[in-house]
Amino acid sequence: MALKVELKPRERIIVGQVVIRNDEQRTRFFIEGEAPILREKDILTAATADSPAKKIYFAIQLMYLAQDPTHQHEAFFQLVRDFVQAAPSALPHVHEINNRILSGDLYKALKAAKKLIAYEAELIEHAKRV
Repeated sequence: MALKVELKPRERIIVGQVVIRNDEQRTRFFIEGEAPILREKDILTAATADSPAKKIYFAIQLMYLAQDPTHQHEAFFQLVRDFVQAAPSALPHVHEINNRILSGDLYKALKAAKKLIAYEAELIEHAKRV
């Protein structure tokens, strides 16, 4: 079954190893086959990965888009160790991410990492109030 994608004007999407940028008008197309796909709203860059949780998300994103995701494992696991050491209460989120990665579902690992980013924001907000 094909995936229907609608892009807003000037919106970008990554399909496999290719970045596609839309023109000035809304576009609809269908993707058939297997390839990693990320919409612009789900893409982080090295510059926008400006917190520990976002760096974890970025490492997973690199794994998701890579032909050989194992190249990112060492960096990912170091980031996770540092994060859990600083915020042990994030362990349930990290377990979910790790389970998704171990099962080979990197897209769902990205979604779980978004929850970690939200949790990190909650922790920071709580620390500011204290």
